[in-house]
Amino acid sequence: MSGVTEHVEVAVPVRTAYDQWTQFEEFPQFMEGVQEVRQLSETMTHWTVDIAGVKREFDAEITEQLPDERVAWRSTGGTQQAGVVTFHRLDEAKTRVTLQLEFEPHGVVEQAGDKLGIVDRRAKGDLERFKTFIERRGQETGGWRGTVDRPQP
Repeated sequence: MSGVTEHVEVAVPVRTAYDQWTQFEEFPQFMEGVQEVRQLSETMTHWTVDIAGVKREFDAEITEQLPDERVAWRSTGGTQQAGVVTFHRLDEAKTRVTLQLEFEPHGVVEQAGDKLGIVDRRAKGDLERFKTFIERRGQETGGWRGTVDRPQP
């Protein structure tokens, strides 16, 4: 497995940043290569992505969600990945958003891209585009305030 950790500071309150992140179907507006995300249930999403001409579809399960704190997920088949995004209140109007992602690169192209730092740059770019998206709007497009408890081993 490979991993990446990136963060960005956004000039919105933590609730606004968190609520926007829970609007998964909006991800194509700021995530490069994400063509579509469909919310299938409170804990399941279906993704269609096109990365460097390689199209993939997969489902991801939300494994933990705490309002204004964190959203964690893992893929449930096909593309192997898992991650967590956390939200840290810096002050009344500023939030640090941190993304940690683990993934299994498949094939020569993905392995080479991983070694060249392409995934790191893409994650950083996606967070910067999230920052621009939410700061320009000044408010979230919606939000889900439910809790998903971490599975117990």
